[in-house]
Amino acid sequence: MLRGLYTAAAGMLSQQRKHDTITNNIANLNTPGFKQSRAVSRSFPEMLIALMEGRPGQETVSFGRLNTGVLAEEALTLNVQGEIRETGNPFDFAIVSDIQVDGLQFNGGKTITADGERVYQPQAFFTVANEAGEPRYTRNGKFSVDAEGRLVTAEGYPVLGENGQPIVLIDPATQVPIGNVTVNRFGQLLDSVNGQALVDDAGNPIRLLLTRVDNPMRMIPEGTGLYRLDPEDAELATPVTGADNVEVRQGFVETSNVDPTQSMVDMMTAARMYEANQKVIQAYDKSLEKAVNEVGRV
Repeated sequence: MLRGLYTAAAGMLSQQRKHDTITNNIANLNTPGFKQSRAVSRSFPEMLIALMEGRPGQETVSFGRLNTGVLAEEALTLNVQGEIRETGNPFDFAIVSDIQVDGLQFNGGKTITADGERVYQPQAFFTVANEAGEPRYTRNGKFSVDAEGRLVTAEGYPVLGENGQPIVLIDPATQVPIGNVTVNRFGQLLDSVNGQALVDDAGNPIRLLLTRVDNPMRMIPEGTGLYRLDPEDAELATPVTGADNVEVRQGFVETSNVDPTQSMVDMMTAARMYEANQKVIQAYDKSLEKAVNEVGRV
């Protein structure tokens, strides 16, 4: 009798996690570069219900399979391109990425091969460094220049260049931060006044380090729009090359890819399914109360 009680409780927990995931998506509706997540549910292993020694000459009588509940296993990120919105801010950048793989056609950021293998479309990211100097990846290109002339994120993380070092925009003649910067579609930084390429201390042109991640589903979110890769997945991250269909747009930001209408529908559905499981538990509670208080007295 209590098996249904546990099944309904598992359903409530699963719908609560789904509701929390959708709420987080809606809260980040206006966060640049945010990628929505979807809660994936998985059923518990099924059990075969049978009656032992039910009839003469027949050892077991099979009644069929019983599902014992559901589990919200994980939240998968939907890595598809968000809308590009113009801001006019010279330090706002957006990545337009459509990296293709030979012989595959992607729909919604993934595809299924003839062998049944699921393949995700590679994505491009800006590369920044956290407090420990470790590389992190983001699609939020809303940058600024701090007092030291470094190109930084809204949280103060330095943006890395192709040499793996933070990009510093200091005029070598005046030693003041450079405010007039132009970035071409390849991520190279130019002086807006004379059109000359900006160079680092070694005399090399400064270019944004755009990283291609072959399987973005392996990325782990850390909050504030940052992602990381585990050491065993480090080979998935490589610099973007000219063969990749990736470009940078200055004065634009990529908006979140959250669908507000669908998110509201999904959130109401999760709330109603939570309520339905709750009523099942209440029904079991009333049955148990009657069994204890009324049948028990008899």
